Amino acid sequence: MPGGIGPLELGIVLLIVLIVFGPKRLPSLGRQLGSGMREFKDSITGKDEEPERPAVAAAPAPPAAEPEVVSAEARPQDQPVPPGDR
Repeated sequence: MPGGIGPLELGIVLLIVLIVFGPKRLPSLGRQLGSGMREFKDSITGKDEEPERPAVAAAPAPPAAEPEVVSAEARPQDQPVPPGDR
């Protein structure tokens, strides 16, 4: 394909980038470029979308104290039996 980027042109571009940014910043620039391209790809494909989570609620309330259940055997004979225990 005429007019395409060949190895000589690619080498020249990489040499210019090395001169402009320096060897210490090239690894961080590569990471930033890679993560930016990954985020762009994920946003286009919709891969990174998470299902909506409900809003974070306040701390749950402590459980309500349950009434003390006393069996008929443990109840003294002089106390009446509540209607629910019959």
